[in-house]
Order: sequence, then C-alpha cells, then structure tokens
Amino acid sequence: METFGQRLTDAIGKRGPLCVGIDPHAALLTRWGLGDDVAGLERFARTVVDALADRVAVVKPQSAFFERFGSRGIGILESTIRQLREAGALVLLDVKRGDIGSTMAAYASAYLDPSSSLSADAITVSPYLGVGSLQPAFDLAAANGAGVFVLALTSNPEGASVQHAVNPDGRTVAQTVIDEISQVNAGAQPLGNLGLVVGATIGRTGHDLSQVNGPLLAPGLGAQGATPSDLRSVFGESLRNVLPSYSREVLNAGPSVSALRDAAERAVDACRAALG
Repeated sequence: METFGQRLTDAIGKRGPLCVGIDPHAALLTRWGLGDDVAGLERFARTVVDALADRVAVVKPQSAFFERFGSRGIGILESTIRQLREAGALVLLDVKRGDIGSTMAAYASAYLDPSSSLSADAITVSPYLGVGSLQPAFDLAAANGAGVFVLALTSNPEGASVQHAVNPDGRTVAQTVIDEISQVNAGAQPLGNLGLVVGATIGRTGHDLSQVNGPLLAPGLGAQGATPSDLRSVFGESLRNVLPSYSREVLNAGPSVSALRDAAERAVDACRAALG
C-alpha cells in the first residue's frame, strides 16, 4: 500500500503545492448569493468540487461548517469527500479531534477507516491531551495509507500561551510535539505520514522543524494576512516540506467556476515561486 507521504508527494508533483480549504460559513454563502441553509451548502460544495477537484492537490473541508446543519450537512460532507477523491484530489478533513483511549480510536475509525462514509486521506488532530493519546489515529493511518496533521504552532493569538509554554526540560510544548512527530517520521521516504500544522502568519519563533520529515501544513495565506514570501521566514530550511493552504483568498472568487479556477491557479503559481 502506498503511504500518505508518497501520495502527497505525487499529488503536489502533478498539481502543484496548494491546499484549498472548503469553509462554507454564513458570510461566504451570502457572498455567493446562497442561503445559509442546506440547499446553499450543497450548491456551494458542488461548485467547489466542479471547479477544483480535478486540479488542486489537496482540498481541506472544515467539518464544522457541515456539521452545523446536522445529519443533512454531514450527508453533504460525505458526498463532497467522495467526489473530491474520485476526481483525484487528496482530502484533508479538518476536524481537529483529540481524545483518549477508545474515544480517540472511534474518531480515528470515523475518518481513517476506508469502510467509513467519512473516510478521508488525512485529518487534523489536537495533541493537547498528549501526543501519545493520538496513537490510535497514527496506527490506523499507517495501516490504511492515510495521514494525520498534528497542531503545533497555530496562528490564533490564544495559542501561544499553551504552545510556547516551557517544559521542565527547557523545550516549549510546541517543540515537544514537533520532536515526537519527528521521531515517528524518522527514516520515512519520501515523507512520513504524520504532518504538523504551523501557521503561515506566526513569523520566526525559534522552533526547530528541521527533523520533522513530514508535511507542514501552512494555513493563514491570503485573507488571513500571510503571503507566500512569508513562508521562508517561518519554515527556513524546512521550506521544501511546506503545503501552503488558502481558503477565503480562493473561495471569495466564487461562485463562478472559472473565477475559482483562476484564483487557485494564481495561488499555486505564487506558492511554486516562493517554495522554489
């Protein structure tokens, strides 16, 4: 079975270094002239699939914006994941789950077991019950050629109070997370299955990402303020492993399919130039 690291490397090689988020919040649905309801959500998701599924390497649906419509929203999410994958895009489901024991195993099964209707190529998780608590997700991902992206250095202002806190060994909490993921990925070719989420807006923090040997998801580009040129200052020598992520900068171009495609093409060209 091909590993997620290999599949991601291949997808980026074919389609370029770009992840586009699907974040159908109320304001964006209104901007597109759609209702903030199930019909609007379905139309939005179908348009994004039509525009981007066959040309963007990774698409990242934010589960919360589907969950808010209950079972019908989840049904649309299931359909969206299936259509994206059938068109060749890798689906990174943004769920940020994190729990312990059988509960974490259940979350892993929901999103990383191929028999699940919500099965994705990768998910986001939170390590703040301890990186070890995420082991069920790591194990199932490895068994099924899937990936897991662990929150490390996020761009929200509240994050630093936890992530930059210093452990007795002198490392920050974030560096501890980074180091534990690096250990799991050690020796993997061409990339490990485990990635980190590091905000593109955080600037230089002094954290060492050089040993991660896995993909580095960089949200925050575009409308959130970061530019592709900021990536070098954030990631330094690890730039080659960065997966830039845009959401509003691309989605605001809708509902025109051609405009969405043009926005995605501009984004991937800018990221290619920045990543060298």
